[in-house]
Amino acid sequence: MRQRLVVVGNGMAAGRAMERLSAIAPDRYDIVVFNAEPRVNYDRIMLSPVLAGEKSFSDIVIHSDDWYAEHRITLHKGCPVTAIDRDARTVTGANGIVEPYDKLIIATGSGPLIIPVPGRDLPGVVTFRDLDDVDAMRRAAAAGGKAIVIGGGLLGLEAAAGLERQGMDVTVVHLMPTLMERQLDAAAGQLLARELETRGITVLTGANTRQILGETHVTGLELADGRLLPADLVVMAVGIRPSTALAKASGLTVNRGIVTDATMQTSDPDIFALGECAEADGQCFGLVAPLYDMAEVVAARLAGDDTARFVPAVTATRLKVTGINLYSAGDFQGGDDREEIVLRDDAAGIYKRLILRDDRVIGAVLYGETGDGPWFFEMLQAETGTQPIRDTLIFGRAYETAAKLEAYGGRCSVAG
Repeated sequence: MRQRLVVVGNGMAAGRAMERLSAIAPDRYDIVVFNAEPRVNYDRIMLSPVLAGEKSFSDIVIHSDDWYAEHRITLHKGCPVTAIDRDARTVTGANGIVEPYDKLIIATGSGPLIIPVPGRDLPGVVTFRDLDDVDAMRRAAAAGGKAIVIGGGLLGLEAAAGLERQGMDVTVVHLMPTLMERQLDAAAGQLLARELETRGITVLTGANTRQILGETHVTGLELADGRLLPADLVVMAVGIRPSTALAKASGLTVNRGIVTDATMQTSDPDIFALGECAEADGQCFGLVAPLYDMAEVVAARLAGDDTARFVPAVTATRLKVTGINLYSAGDFQGGDDREEIVLRDDAAGIYKRLILRDDRVIGAVLYGETGDGPWFFEMLQAETGTQPIRDTLIFGRAYETAAKLEAYGGRCSVAG
């Protein structure tokens, strides 16, 4: 007899879990999905190209209406869940629909952080989390004018580049001394700022927002040092917070995120959490790779695999802005127990920094030339010793291959 599986949320992690479960246990569950957004599942990573006008919504759809129908999955669109009754084992949607469950997945994702400054609720202040936000920004950009993006992290810079491509005069306001400080060191952050400025984007670092100005609509922004910046649009991209209110109201254990064990099971054995709302191994995750790993574990557990476990892994970061190449992975902080190998060519806009401990790569920051990023990442994950190629490591895989050819006197060849 088929069990009933209800999924709260229809983002990328939930979509991957359903995809895998449908592949490995197609006849085990009748699946019902509640989606707060009025649409199917799509690739949120590609929102930046949609904002920039390089892609349309149809280009980033992951699962179409036909896919849900083919897999006999009921999708309630535009229907956020208002309550989970764990005693009755039911889920209630905002439109009054009540669905019973045997197993439940909570994948409510995260919400944008809104800095508590005066003017934050004015029309013209938007976030950058979903397609509705992109549509709002594109409508604002159609009228031209000035945009201010608060936040110089990954999302903020993608928003800034997209708005600039749409013809707006863009300024990035960032609290920290350099851009993308969580993914880049100071040198790479400075190169990134210089590149953005050559594109016409003004970058203000070490800048704290005091208030957003305007009465009936945004007109500008005041910084803590008194500077006034005119604006027709303000985008807040300062971070995210796991969406845990629903889980907390239902009595599940919640810390920063919904607390799970390594099986992605919550404090209720019949309820799983995955994605940005989940806190596994004491951590919350925002990049897609670990979220997909969570989805694989949940699907395997629901299919009856009692061995599946989520093991957090080091992830890599890329910036999705056309013509800007950067790559970072691992731990790139300095320390007495670490060595650094640095290659820098300011004129060419190239910067490479590897961090080693005990002759093994533990971190990498690449700007300008990033082709060797995956190779360094493989070495990091495998804890590969670098001593045999220590002197040439920074020059990358091609140099190492050429050195091997020379060492063998040209007697070997490289397939490819």
